[in-house]
Amino acid sequence: MTSYGDDAAVREILTDTGDTWAVVGLSTNTARAAYGVARVLQRYGKRIVPVHPKAETVLGEQGYASLAEIPFPVDVVDVFVNSALAGEVADQAVAVGAKAVWFQLGVTDEAAYERTRRAGLAMVMDRCPAIEIPRLG
Repeated sequence: MTSYGDDAAVREILTDTGDTWAVVGLSTNTARAAYGVARVLQRYGKRIVPVHPKAETVLGEQGYASLAEIPFPVDVVDVFVNSALAGEVADQAVAVGAKAVWFQLGVTDEAAYERTRRAGLAMVMDRCPAIEIPRLG
């Protein structure tokens, strides 16, 4: 299996890319993985920005319906949507000037990975920042 985002890319995104993370698919549903991961990111000092069609406030942060509606720069776009939709989100991340894209566990799109890397962004696919960040110690 091809690794999309080696340990160096994981470390770079988590430590050097910036602390504003747009979490696409994050809602107030505490049972969803996105909620738990966003909470972990906050614990490690990241500012999370919920991106969900409902634009709900989650974990104390104002939500937005799309990446394009966020009125400030985001560093990393963390993608919790179905693989079939993820490529479009990656393209939106490029369009809004994000520095990196992170596809969660189980989210893969090889073509989107190639496009995003060609656009100059760091990218990790099929990994979880909540699992990776404590390993950086």
